[in-house]
Formats: sequence, C-alpha cells, structure tokens
Amino acid sequence: MTSGSVQGYFSLVLHAHLPFVRHPEHEKFLEESWLFEAIIETYVPLLQLLERWRRDGMQVPLTLTLTPTLCSMLQDTLLQDRCARRLNELVELAQKEIQRTHWEKPFHKLARFYFNRFSELREFYLSRNGDLVGAFRRFQDLGRLEIITSAATHALLPLLADHPPSIRAQILVARDHYRSCFGRDPRGVWLPECAYTQGVEPVLQEANIRWFIVDTHGILHARPQPRFAVFAPLITPAGLAAFGRDPDSARQVWSREGGYPGDPRYREFYRDVGFDLDFDYLKPHLPARDQRGFTGIKYHRITGGAGGKEAYDREAAVRAADGHASHFLGARLAQIQKLAGHLGHPPVVVSPYDAELFGHWWYEGPEFLDFFMRKACYDQKVFELITPDEYLRLYPTHQIASPSPSSWGEEGYWRVWLNEKNEWIYPHLHAFHSPYRHKSGLRQQASQGALATFYQDLRATEQLQCGRGMAQPD
Repeated sequence: MTSGSVQGYFSLVLHAHLPFVRHPEHEKFLEESWLFEAIIETYVPLLQLLERWRRDGMQVPLTLTLTPTLCSMLQDTLLQDRCARRLNELVELAQKEIQRTHWEKPFHKLARFYFNRFSELREFYLSRNGDLVGAFRRFQDLGRLEIITSAATHALLPLLADHPPSIRAQILVARDHYRSCFGRDPRGVWLPECAYTQGVEPVLQEANIRWFIVDTHGILHARPQPRFAVFAPLITPAGLAAFGRDPDSARQVWSREGGYPGDPRYREFYRDVGFDLDFDYLKPHLPARDQRGFTGIKYHRITGGAGGKEAYDREAAVRAADGHASHFLGARLAQIQKLAGHLGHPPVVVSPYDAELFGHWWYEGPEFLDFFMRKACYDQKVFELITPDEYLRLYPTHQIASPSPSSWGEEGYWRVWLNEKNEWIYPHLHAFHSPYRHKSGLRQQASQGALATFYQDLRATEQLQCGRGMAQPD
C-alpha cells in the first residue's frame, strides 16, 4: 500500500464476538446454536469471500476482531464436532424439504438452494477440519487480514474503572490468548461496545496496543476539539491512536428506518421453518431437543406493509445487494472527494460493524460485501482500502487530544448496561472483585480449585452482564 495520489482511504472493521457457551453435559443445548448459526451464516461465508478475493488477486485489506471467548469456542473440539453434526442435520432437513415442497414451486426452488448452500458450507468447514481460527490466521499471515483482539470476557471496561486490576486482567489475558491463537501480539483492540474511558489506557500501553476505535461523539467531544472530525485518528496523551466511527456509512447500514438490511426484497430473519412446520417432522433437525428453534431455512422476504410475507426471491435479493453496494460506493466516493484537500493528508473513513450482521441478521450481507469490495477495487481510483494500522504506518503524525467517554450503545454511553433494571447486579460484581483487593482473604482460605471456579463464575457474570443485559430477578 502506497499513498501515491490517492484522495482518501476506507477502512472496514468487522467485530466478531459471542459469549462463551459450552455444555458437554447435554447432547444438544439451545444456546450453543448461537455459535453454530454464526459459523454457518457469517464466519464460513466470510472465509469463502477471503478465499475468492485471494484467488482473484484482489487487494482488499480487512480488519476483523476475533474475541477470546469466540476463539475459545471455535477451537474447542467438542463444539467443532457439534457444529459438523449441525451441518449434517441441516443438509438432511433441506433434502426433506425438497420432497415436501415438490408442488410449491417458489419454496421448492428455495429448498434446493438451501440444500446446495448447506452442502457447500459443510464441505468447506470439514475441509478445514473445523479450525476456523487457523483459517483466519492463514489470511493474516498472508497479509490479507488484520485480526485484533478485545477484552477477555467482553466486559464493558468503563464499568470496571473503579477497579484497575480487573481492566488489566481483561486486556492482558486477551493479549496472551491472542498470542496463543495467532503467534504474534495484537496491534489493535476492539473496546467492547466501543466503550471508552481514559482509565483503560494504561493497560493498553502495557499490552503494547497501538490503536482502538470509539464512537463518533467520542472523537467529536474530545478535548481539545478535533480539527478533522472523525476523518483522522487522534493521538491520546498516552500515545495511543483513537479512530472514530464514521456516522454516514454507519447510518446507511445500521439505521432501522433507512438502512439497507430493511429492504423488502431481503430475506425475513424471523420467519423460519423451525417455527412454521410440524414439530414431529422437525424434531430430528432442531437445535435443541423438545424445543423449537431457528434452522436457517426461511422461505419469505421482509415484504413490508401490514400484509403477509411474500416468498423470498433469491435472485432479486442478490440484485438488491448489488444495487446497495453501488449506492454505498457512490456515497463513499462523494464523501472522500468532498473531504480531500482539507485535512493536510488523505482522510480515512472508518466503518465498524458487528460481523454477525453480515450473513446472520442480514442474509445477503456477504454478497453486499463482495460486490462492494470488487467495485472498490475495480471501478474507482478515488480511495484505497486500508486497515487502521496501515494508515498509521503511512501517516503516523496526528493531533493530540483526549477522547470523550462514550460507547456505541443506545444514547451513546452506558445506559444499556447500567440502568434501573440491572443496577442490582453491580454491588455483587464489586463484591466479586474484592479478592483482588484483599489478596490475604479468599486466596489464603480457598483451594486452587475453588478459586478457579470463583473466577470462572466472575468471568461468566461479567460476560452476560455486558453481552446481553440482565433483568431484575424475581
């Protein structure tokens, strides 16, 4: 990558994370299906894209978070075997659906599509022996992907700010885990929920982290005021680079009102045969015994309006993804051309998203990514694709300022994770942390096994509190 005469840069950052779930005591466990759905609908399709881009000689730098909890699940042989079993179940269900829908032409065509798709995904997964972490690592080793880390249990770090040893454990454990997975140290970190407070910086320095991302207002409300808004990183007084989320590209994808995934041509997420068809017919293929759940076979599109859902038209949905990719590209071209020449060096537009949006929640998301990356490579010369780390290598000098405390959650701060419905848990979390403060207490009185269980429970509690929220107990 060279600066040349390029007018600007675009950096796509995908954040892949799931809370740790593993239940060997059950033959099937519903919450493990979260992992299998993400593997089947997001992680394997993303690897397939990376492979096709490599095959076609495309230079498409991409940044991807793989969190410690997710990597631990992806490397677990029990969960790998169960994911392979899940793929077998879906192939078998799709084969049954081909027979059942024989006289329903639109659904029959989709059943054949799902059978071919699940078969292809199974072949890819088994050809990598279920080792997706190793597959992603190979792309990083080839220079085609930058993998970054996150906090060990994805805890919301500002809510641990009154106890720095907990933040230190979250970051240093994550760094060490990253080393074991990828054979190097991470240069960037995804702060869970993009939640920043100045108290996280000392341990990021200690871990030799170079950069992180904050939400838009974390940069715009920095002190002193940023000269170039979110289109250049800030260097914090501690020497770390803080990149800001671009609001325009975020709105085009995330917005509930006008975001691309809400287009009526796209596949409806919630209308699944796992809830529509006869239970006994589905039972061998459901993600948990005696309980309905998602299968990934969905025959309807979003449609819109107050009427019923119409049949999903795969070809029309792919055309929609192509059109949206063209629109997204046009918006980035106009944005960067407008900014060029006003910053002293080419601007960078940073667009971070949850990885699971692409494929899991937005089924056509991988097609959108493929179309956009190809158009960005072949159809324009205004901007180049880049990772945040590579941008810092090209342009190491930036304004020094302190970002504002912020997150990308609702209302921009911590309300999603600390509110009147879940505030009851925090005194208990603070009590859990007390052994760190009083090393002569629990550590001297408890066995090593008891301590291991204690800290495992603490990590699980922090993970659930930050990952999915907690309601008031009965």
